[in-house]
Amino acid sequence: MESERRTKAGAATALVVLIFGALAVYGLDQLSKFLVVTNLTEGETVPVLGDVLQWHFVRNPGAAFSLASGMTWIFTILAAGVITFIIWFARRIRSVAWGLVFGLLLGGVLGNLTDRLLREPSFGLGHVVDFISTPWLIPAIYNVADMAIVSSMVLFMILTIRGVGLDGSREAKRPAADAQEADPVEPADGDQGVAPGVAPVVRES
Repeated sequence: MESERRTKAGAATALVVLIFGALAVYGLDQLSKFLVVTNLTEGETVPVLGDVLQWHFVRNPGAAFSLASGMTWIFTILAAGVITFIIWFARRIRSVAWGLVFGLLLGGVLGNLTDRLLREPSFGLGHVVDFISTPWLIPAIYNVADMAIVSSMVLFMILTIRGVGLDGSREAKRPAADAQEADPVEPADGDQGVAPGVAPVVRES
């Protein structure tokens, strides 16, 4: 009963982290895009930290980081599929860390999907608003949703490499002594191979 109670509590906590993580990413993404659209002209560049960080407003018809610009409908369908999968899969998550992974992914995918569904030129073909430029790091222009998606992938790889399961447990490594077979014990000099617990038979001459 105690283990079942802990499992349910872990699932509830992970779900809360997933939901709030997704809402935080989605809200920040949409707010930042609203501010960019209302305050910047498309194509305008505003230095924030010199060449380290710039705001550069563009409309992206493709995937994250302005990739595959001619496949808007495909990415719209894929994004809808990812969101559906996360909602279905969420009930299996028992780990806060994994809840954060899927929360970041859900918020990021939902943020860009909203652009594709509601922005110009048409439903399902809308262009995603990108505005973050870091030329010293990568040549692409991206947004908050893209950052969340990449962060979720990095965290996913870290948890996978460390062997953290969806329930938060880690795969136990077998000790070296258990992994190796025990060496056979050679009988000592004079030992006639008598089994333990059996008295040796002494023959009288």
